Order: sequence, then structure tokens, then C-alpha cells
Amino acid sequence: MDVTEQQQQHDEEALSNNPPPASSSSWASTSSSSCSPASGYTDRVPLLPSKMADDEKGETVDISDDTAHQISVDPWYQVGFILTTGVNSAYVLGYSGSIMVPLGWIGGTCGLILAAAISMYANALLGRLHEAGGERHIRYRDLAGHIYGRKMYALTWALQYINLFMINTGFIILAGQALKAIYVLFRDDGLLKLPYCIALAGFVCALFAFGIPYLSALRIWLGFSTVFSLIYIVIAFVLSLRDGITAPVKDYSIPGSQSTRIFTTIGAVANLVFAYNTGMLPEIQATIRPPVVKNMEKALWFQFTIGSLPLYAVTFMGYWAYGSSTSSYLLNSVHGPVWIKVVANFSAFLQTVIALHIFASPMYEYLDTRFGSGQGGPFAIHNVVFRVAVRGGYLTVNTLVAAMLPFLGDFMSLTGALSTFPLTFVLANHMYLMVKGPKLSAFQKGWHWLNVVGFSLLSVTAAVAALRLIVLDSSTYHLFADM
Repeated sequence: MDVTEQQQQHDEEALSNNPPPASSSSWASTSSSSCSPASGYTDRVPLLPSKMADDEKGETVDISDDTAHQISVDPWYQVGFILTTGVNSAYVLGYSGSIMVPLGWIGGTCGLILAAAISMYANALLGRLHEAGGERHIRYRDLAGHIYGRKMYALTWALQYINLFMINTGFIILAGQALKAIYVLFRDDGLLKLPYCIALAGFVCALFAFGIPYLSALRIWLGFSTVFSLIYIVIAFVLSLRDGITAPVKDYSIPGSQSTRIFTTIGAVANLVFAYNTGMLPEIQATIRPPVVKNMEKALWFQFTIGSLPLYAVTFMGYWAYGSSTSSYLLNSVHGPVWIKVVANFSAFLQTVIALHIFASPMYEYLDTRFGSGQGGPFAIHNVVFRVAVRGGYLTVNTLVAAMLPFLGDFMSLTGALSTFPLTFVLANHMYLMVKGPKLSAFQKGWHWLNVVGFSLLSVTAAVAALRLIVLDSSTYHLFADM
């Protein structure tokens, strides 16, 4: 965090030295209306240092805030709750098994703390680039296109939506697991299989998406989400504590052979960065009121301090209670009254529905802006019908993939490897280098390049490990497996 604070003054000077564009162009509306990675660019006066402009040959792009969704309306604490909702989603019920079991007490504890520190740092860098060139960049791809040009715009566009698609697929798997866990508490006859539960979860997520037109409209639902999170986290914590007290000696050894441990450790590292990062910080920052950089930093501090405490509590308690036998879904490990476990699982299900809407909002914004009529209010009949058709189709594909490959831990690892590492750590540091240019000292440049190279290597290694896990699980379980 000290490095971030030391660079704040340099950052502000660098950004102030980048003049706003001399004029706007038709690409601005294309960015938000069509968002086609291969079309709509026009030449303009470069916003960044001349070296980059020469390299890119004038391919830097004009950006506007044209969008079908609301921006610049939310206070910082609402954005803080959006970030906290993502951090304390029902995914936290899997971190005892997916992070602590492969890494152990020392590796898991140090890893969680270190991942929080570097994630806060990288997100702060990205937040400070939100107004690069004197204008707001309300989408991650817009910021990348402004700095690098059309090729990186297209690549960032692809990476981000792959990232969000996999996160949403994981959320639907989680919601299905919660419904299956409730059913098993009453009838463990195998009639209601996990794919059926996933299909039902996808349907409920679609119903919620039809009624919430954009991210800022969540408002009171963020309060409900916080309550639901506290319910399943407190119940999991208390029941794990009770089981841990009464349990015999627990085994905290890291399972698997030597070669298996290498791959599971790499996968766990990917899960660490997945736990804290959204891959859509510019889109979330777009909703915040000015001053956007200062308010975003407040929201980030809230996320990485108070907002992360529930995550630590349930992750450490679950591992302490069950050791290396901890389930990938903690509520499957706990023992207690049936009605309490039903409440916990149902709260996890409802919170997952809300959390999915946050991570699906960039796709919804693209679809609404590109294909929506732009006429009437969000609840006009034609706009509701549009949301039912388009969002329903998107979530149908998500649900189908979730039912076919319900390997939650593998999805977390692959998402962290393919998208979270590049978007949050590699790009954030490199974009910071591009914008700051000669203002950085040699030490600062070396620090950022170390991050770029190091996280690029981690990304490739973690992707290989995650794909290996998916191949192994696919050979063990058939498609539409009832896990």
C-alpha cells in the first residue's frame, strides 16, 4: 500500500499532462452502441505520449459515456457494497476447500493476506486511470482502446467477457448446489439431480435480471445481499466452530502426490486472486459520483478492510474445523439442525442471484446499448420484452454450460488464470506505465515491469494447471454430472 501512496502525486501529474481530445468522433457512440471490436475507429489527435502514438500510428480511439445505463449517480458506499457483495458471495463457502486445503495454514493464510494487498494495489492503479486523457472511461475495453488502440480494445473486450461469463457460470453452479443441498436435507433419494437444480437456479437468475434494468438500480437489493451473506457466513462459522470443538484430532496435511500438489497449489494461487477481484472495475467505477478517483479509493478501502473480514472468518474457521477433508462447498461439511442448514443454503441461493446480476451487468449494458430501442423508460413494455428475450438467451447459455460442466473449483481456477491475472494485474500495471511515461523513476518502472512479467508467467502456468484439473474431472465425471 505504501508504494501506491507514494505514486499518487506522480499519477495525478501524469494524468493532468494528457490533454483532452481535440474533438469527439462517431466512434464514441460506436464504442457503446455497437461495441464491435473490429469497426468504427477514426483517427484523432493522440492523448498519450508521442512515442506511443508513433507505435500505434494514430490508432488510439475516442471514447464517450454514451450508454443505455445510468452512470455517475451512486455514492461511494453503495459502490463499496457492490464490491463487498462480490467478495462475500457464496463463493466464500468454497475457499476453505479450494485455497486452504491445497496451501495449508501457512501458505493459505499468507496467500490470502498477500493477495489482498496486491489486489488493492492493482485496483487502485486501475481506478486512477479512470479519467486518463481528461475524460471518463466507463468500460475496461474503452480504457484499453484509449491507451493502446483497436487491437487491445478487441483483446480486452474478449478477455473481460470470457471472465464474466465464467464467473456467472460459477454463480449458477453455486446456486444449483445450494438448492441440491436443501433437497438432500429432506430426501436423499437421488431424484432431484444437480443439473435440474442448476436449470432452476438459472431460471430464477433470469427472472431477477428481467426486473433490474441496470447496476445502479440494485440499491435496496445490495442491503438484502449483505443480510443474506451474513446469514450463511454466520451459520457456517458457528456450526463449523461447534464441529471443530467436538471433532477428534484433525488432519491438516496437504493431500495428493507430489506432482498433484504442484498443480493444485498453482490452481489455489489462481483462486486467491479470483477471491478479491471483479475484472470489471471501470464499469463499477462508472456508476460512482465525482470525484470518481477519490470516491473509488474509498470504496476499495471499504472492500479490502471491513468488507473482507467475513471472508477471512468463514475460510479460516472452515479449514480449522475440518482440515484437509473440508468440502468444496462448506455447508455440505457442517452438522446442525436441519432448519438452520436450510436457512443458510437458501440465503446462499438468494445472494448468488443478486451477485450474478452484478457480474452480468457489463454484458447487459452492451446488449441494451447496442440492440435496445433507447426509447421509453426501463419498464416500458417493449424494453421489458427486450430484456426477457436478450438476457434470457444469455443466461440460458450460461445455465447450459453450468449444467454440462459443474466443476466449481475448476472454473474458479481457470477464471483466475485466463482473465483475472491479465485484466487486474498485467494490464493495470502496463497501462500505468504507458500513461505515466517519463514521470516514473527507474525503480518505479522496474517495479511495474516486474508485476507485468511475473503475473504474465503466473497466468500461463495457472491456466495449464486449471485445464489439467478440468480434463481430469471430465474423465472422472460425465457431462451433466450429478455431483
